[in-house]
Amino acid sequence: MAEMQLMPHQVKVLDDTEDFNQVAYYLDMGLGKTFVGSEKLWELNNLVNIVICQKSKIIDWVEHFRTYYPQAKTCDLTKKSESITFNNLIDSGSLTTNDMLIGIINYDLIFRRSIYLKYSNITLMLDESSLISNETTARAKYILKMHPESVILLSGTPTAGKYEKLWSQCKLLGWGISKAAFWESYVDSEWVDDGAFRRQVILGYKNVDHLKKKLREYGAVFMKTEEVIQLPDKIEQKVFVPITKEYKRFMANSYIVLDTQNLKEFKDDSDFYGKDVTPRVEMVGDNQLTKILYARQLCGQYHKGKMEAFKDLIESSEERWIVFYNFNEELVRLKKIVEDMKRPVSEVNGHKKDLQAYNQESNSVTFIQYQAGAMGGNYQKSCRICYYTLPLGKGSCDMWEQSKKRVHRIGQTRTCFYYYLLVKGSFEERNLRQLKLGKDLTDDLFERG
Repeated sequence: MAEMQLMPHQVKVLDDTEDFNQVAYYLDMGLGKTFVGSEKLWELNNLVNIVICQKSKIIDWVEHFRTYYPQAKTCDLTKKSESITFNNLIDSGSLTTNDMLIGIINYDLIFRRSIYLKYSNITLMLDESSLISNETTARAKYILKMHPESVILLSGTPTAGKYEKLWSQCKLLGWGISKAAFWESYVDSEWVDDGAFRRQVILGYKNVDHLKKKLREYGAVFMKTEEVIQLPDKIEQKVFVPITKEYKRFMANSYIVLDTQNLKEFKDDSDFYGKDVTPRVEMVGDNQLTKILYARQLCGQYHKGKMEAFKDLIESSEERWIVFYNFNEELVRLKKIVEDMKRPVSEVNGHKKDLQAYNQESNSVTFIQYQAGAMGGNYQKSCRICYYTLPLGKGSCDMWEQSKKRVHRIGQTRTCFYYYLLVKGSFEERNLRQLKLGKDLTDDLFERG
């Protein structure tokens, strides 16, 4: 038994699933899925264990197992030397009942390693199992082909209100229902012919109580924070800034050139924001993807009024701030503003994870890129989140919901404030509404008319 102090609700979850070797812990963010999942893995006591997570969480999982389960041999499978060691230990047949081998790997790498398909007597743990909800992706196809003896699924938002996303996870839990039967039983839909092709449109859901009952029979546990602990209040506030004529012109013509040296709104831009900003940008929205991209940038990094509103917002409080953003150039400009205030800065993104200022300075500002930090991390030292821009596209609802839990979690004692910087009259307003409805803003919303 590993030396780790579990909370009462975590002990109850483990007790309730003691007889299951295929489990899903759908615990709200902040209830300690990491501790419950790792302890279940330990209790299952398989010699070989593979944990699949997001790339940004590799280090966290490796450190967790090495700290709380030093008896086990934990390998970072993204590192070539440790991956070779892991595979050699299995193939050598030298593992004994007193050994435990744990390999940590990320979703975007696992399906490139065919060797793991041959292992059978293993425990497979998926952190943020909602990431395999689309069974047609390469990573989901690979994982569904694996042959684990035991399965542990962890997620705070397994469906984001979309029950059709559960089928692949049901399959891993051992429920042999086909996808067609699953949809027939639990999803209301119809086929629509829009002239180009037929597509299936979801109208709603049915037999939801029966679905949850079946999931419980296959080892799924659902638990919300409010069932376990009383957390502080949450307050959301929209901060509007005017729409720019550049945004309107681009949306009308799908073309614009921004000259940050001469354009009035961006005069002396490079001096104000630093030398790394792009001085001249030609935006050609010749398809929906590029039009969406540039529309987002015109509402973010190229909206000087929004930058000024951001500066005013940060100056309004000397407490720690968490700032969520999308693009690298947003970070360049926002960091420059904060550094000019002489405020300490931390950042979490695909290139860097530096939390020194967050941990040590009470007036720090921590910038988090959605893909790198929205779905993991404990930032309850702060109670203020600024959404400079919102996530968009597949998975945006999950990221947004989970990002709010970075501060509103066990250990938080203060009211949590969420500020949304929105360009009035732009797509950003509708994007926020869609996120609150649990829906992704799709490409066709950008079409004229």
